[in-house]
Amino acid sequence: MSSRIKASVASLALGLLGEPAIAEESQALQLDAISVTSDYESPTGPVDGYRATRSASATKTDTAIRDIPQSISVIPVSVLNDLGSTSVERALDFAGGVSKQNNFGGLTLYEYSVRGFTTSEFYKDGFSANRGYPSTPDVSNIERIEVLKGPAASLYGRGDPGGTVNIVTKKPQPEAFATLQTSAGSWDRYRTALDVNTPLDDDGNVLSRVNLAVEDNHSFRDHVDSQRVFVAPSFSWQLNPDTSLLVESEFVRHSSTFDRGIVAPNNTWSGVSRSTFLGEPDDGDIDNHNNMLQAALEHQLNDTWKVRLASHYKEGKLWGFASESRPLNADGHTVNRRYRERDNDWHDSITQLELRGFFDTGTWQHELLVGSEYENYRKNERVTTIAGSPYPIDIYQPVYGQPKPNGARSGTDFFEHVESHALNLQDQIIFTDKLRGMLGVRFEHFEQHIDDHTRDATARQRHDALTQRAGLLYQLTPQVGVFANASTSFKPNNGLDAAGKSFDPEEGVGYEIGIKSELFDDRLSSTLAAFHIEKENVLALDPGTDTSRAMGKARSQGFDLQVTGQVTDAVRVIGAFAYIDAEVTQGDKVIPTGSRILGVAKRSGSLLGVYEFQDGRLRGSDVGAAFTYVGDRSGESGSDFELSAYHTVDLLAHYKASDNVTVGLNLNNLFDEKYFERSYSNYWVNPGEPRNFTVSLTLTL
Repeated sequence: MSSRIKASVASLALGLLGEPAIAEESQALQLDAISVTSDYESPTGPVDGYRATRSASATKTDTAIRDIPQSISVIPVSVLNDLGSTSVERALDFAGGVSKQNNFGGLTLYEYSVRGFTTSEFYKDGFSANRGYPSTPDVSNIERIEVLKGPAASLYGRGDPGGTVNIVTKKPQPEAFATLQTSAGSWDRYRTALDVNTPLDDDGNVLSRVNLAVEDNHSFRDHVDSQRVFVAPSFSWQLNPDTSLLVESEFVRHSSTFDRGIVAPNNTWSGVSRSTFLGEPDDGDIDNHNNMLQAALEHQLNDTWKVRLASHYKEGKLWGFASESRPLNADGHTVNRRYRERDNDWHDSITQLELRGFFDTGTWQHELLVGSEYENYRKNERVTTIAGSPYPIDIYQPVYGQPKPNGARSGTDFFEHVESHALNLQDQIIFTDKLRGMLGVRFEHFEQHIDDHTRDATARQRHDALTQRAGLLYQLTPQVGVFANASTSFKPNNGLDAAGKSFDPEEGVGYEIGIKSELFDDRLSSTLAAFHIEKENVLALDPGTDTSRAMGKARSQGFDLQVTGQVTDAVRVIGAFAYIDAEVTQGDKVIPTGSRILGVAKRSGSLLGVYEFQDGRLRGSDVGAAFTYVGDRSGESGSDFELSAYHTVDLLAHYKASDNVTVGLNLNNLFDEKYFERSYSNYWVNPGEPRNFTVSLTLTL
């Protein structure tokens, strides 16, 4: 390896920590390797406190967050541990500008919004993880949750332009350990999780880790419960100094009550209890079984170039019956229901091949990523509605046990097959010791085939898409950098128009400017960014033909702020605030121009602070509080139904009884705020949890 290339690699690794981008050869050769690596944080490893310093989600390479010319929020699993929560959505409250959307009756992380645009995509370790209806991710094998703000299609492919969530899972570690945590909470909620990490040889070349979780949860909602068994074995093998293999798997067995929530006409509780269940208790649960296996082989070709081959396969099945509420009847106190059977299964395989390395052109230093991806996704979906009597229920005094409809059957029954091939190129460039840049481009060929068995029809579409990303970051001082970027996105639209042709895909473009700061001797990191995002070719009704066309447009603009860090040795904080003005700019008679985008608050924010005792008998114990605010939101697309603003306060405390034993107490929604968490319409509204508590016991074995 030449001295010049060594200087390039050292400069990239040191980033903006005050070292010149182009070091003298003697300086590069004399770097103390121990001092450089002792504080190194892996982009896939544990985070010390709340402040992550490196990420792979924004670039698919190991990059310092301060060097990325784009907003990225990292929420380590320690946030959820402190809050006593197992919900990925709770973690996203601290990302800034992420909103809760349709959760498919509580079955899955179905949809969420980033910066005003709703998406059903999220990723695990860089692989698409939300095809089909997979069970909600389990926190037991999550290391961190990362939110890349703005369009990310040049790196991840088709999706919405607001942002992308990538979940980084726990990897095998060199040191042996075992952690057992058990908890119990309000409404008979019980959970036990086990994390066992074991080196399998004396040299530490072969490592294993198993994460296990078992849940049996009831709810403040009458007749609503869930059960889950989650097992995630993983295995790593350093075959030789240049080659490593990582194999990960997940097995989920989840069953839960399908729950669309309550009816809330006129944006009021209207005397309806938060606990009222409008389904039928004897419908049984919806079962959701998922299996996943993925492997990644990495080989260091030489001192500067590395190749990675990775493959991911998952399959799932969801089935069961549910009674779903419909709009409020004219009598003002009953709703009709429809009785449905679901029977869905899906299979998804993804293969990625990437080449990464460093090189120089003159005085410019480059980190290049060349990647390719192939995906083959198949889904069978059957939703059967069973006709019969109106099957009503009183929203104030529900009476269960009515005879179920047993008439004609109708619904949807189709098979979907999607294949995509993609090639992406990314170049991270150091121009000078203060100026960095990023260029990215991705070409994707997409083919979709749908067999509609109900109508005996076939729909096909294929598209070629070219998406780009470009950004610059200028380091004003060693602690403050400013950045700007522009990027594009695309997402195919399903179905056919009135002429029997496929729709044009949705296309988005986003612009962002911001400032990144390192405060209190690099203890506290902050990112403040302003953005403007537009999306077009959204499906809308053509007033002339009363059929769908890709004619709609939407726009979102505003700013968001995130702060994370260790203010002192004793105090750690994470917080976020977002202002988002999101609306339809070209609509139709159902969703008119000027309508607010569903579920997106103009103002939202959160703050979590924890004080950890440093001395005395309470050393290692902590106390803290979390505050969350969500402004008013549209509760139904195109209507004047709104969800009121709300705020919650949570308290937490952990007592470290010994080095191996910790007892925790979490008190959530301290003031018992009554609020709507999310809605899809005024007859599918999910109330937030009343005041509740969780106690936990953590053993380090």
